[in-house]
Amino acid sequence: MKQKTVAVIGAGMVGVCCALYLQNENYKVTLIDKDKPGEAASSGNLGQFGIASCVPQSMPGLIKKLPRLIFDPSSPLQLKLNHLFEALPWFYKFLLFSQLSNVEKIAKERQSLLSKAHEAIDPLIKQANAENLVNNTDLLFIFENKKTFQNASYAFDLRRRNGVKLELLNANDLRQIEPMLTKHLYKGYRVSNIMHTYNPLYLVRSLFDLFSKRGGKFLQQKVKGFEIGEEGVRAINISEDKLIIDKVVLAAGVWSRKLAKELGSHVPLEAERGYHIMFNGTDMKLKSAIMSVDRYISITPMLKGIRAGGMAEFASIDTKANMNNAKIIKHHAQSLFPNLNSDNITEWMGPRPSHPDSKPVIDRSPLHNNLYFAFGHDHIGFTLGGITGKVISELMTGKKTTLDLNPFKVDRF
Repeated sequence: MKQKTVAVIGAGMVGVCCALYLQNENYKVTLIDKDKPGEAASSGNLGQFGIASCVPQSMPGLIKKLPRLIFDPSSPLQLKLNHLFEALPWFYKFLLFSQLSNVEKIAKERQSLLSKAHEAIDPLIKQANAENLVNNTDLLFIFENKKTFQNASYAFDLRRRNGVKLELLNANDLRQIEPMLTKHLYKGYRVSNIMHTYNPLYLVRSLFDLFSKRGGKFLQQKVKGFEIGEEGVRAINISEDKLIIDKVVLAAGVWSRKLAKELGSHVPLEAERGYHIMFNGTDMKLKSAIMSVDRYISITPMLKGIRAGGMAEFASIDTKANMNNAKIIKHHAQSLFPNLNSDNITEWMGPRPSHPDSKPVIDRSPLHNNLYFAFGHDHIGFTLGGITGKVISELMTGKKTTLDLNPFKVDRF
């Protein structure tokens, strides 16, 4: 029999994992991306596999905080005024999902994916001989303010009820673990043995190298449109040619919204742009991954330094980056770690694909039987790449899926 061909649009962590799992099912796979593999949101993340991330972005009480969060120039959440009208429907849905009943349901559904993350990504890392790029570390949620700690009690109770093991620590405990932390601490929580990579880009590239060694093909070209036939998507129009395929997986992050619309599916997908700053070659040592609940930033050790990241800036995809946001992150990071300095600092911005209910779309198109969707993972695409790839391969081959995919349907909105 002729080997079936699949095109995976998007070569970030999610797309590469989809490609690898489809190769396991004997598909001939072509990856397509306008950038090199792993260069968009995958490369700029903090390197953590966020298995403690069941809590959605939209939480009870948000409606009171949202105006200040959006319009305060130092806020961790920002909305470009020229994007306000376009983003209003998204924010309306976002607020609806902050209702308590929705939050409880979404947390369980996110956890259904997160609980399967390791069983899907670990075999791929082993097959790629990339175990040297990952290790286990502690994740510390730190609080400087008693009120912040009290206000966060529901979110951490939600984690506990969804299986996250949390250890409560006092300020002295935190500084025993990370002696360079500021003295202005209140309390914290520790999640032990979280998988972490010191170089997210290298890890994606290692998985991509495995894909290439198995005979996979990569086209660094822009998708310009599709040809639709009686059986569904017949061909993909790319920058320099036309690719005729049997099946398609759309895993293009924030760029999936436009492409999905061309294919008849409308999704409320926004570019939630995150920023990071790298303190390259810093002398300060950091063992743990740090999440500051007061400051909405994360700080993690990387291969050649320390990376601090955060912000949620809503703007059109092509809007120029506002690197003042990176400077805000730098200020917060140095307030938490007064000895954190470097003569070589680099800044980065990348768009995270976010739905208002904090869940990805993982589904077969209701309009085209040979089209599959795998996008919108917001802050946890790196973590969920493996399990997304696994269930996409199960969907495509007609197998029973590892988990219930009804919560992640493309037409749920």
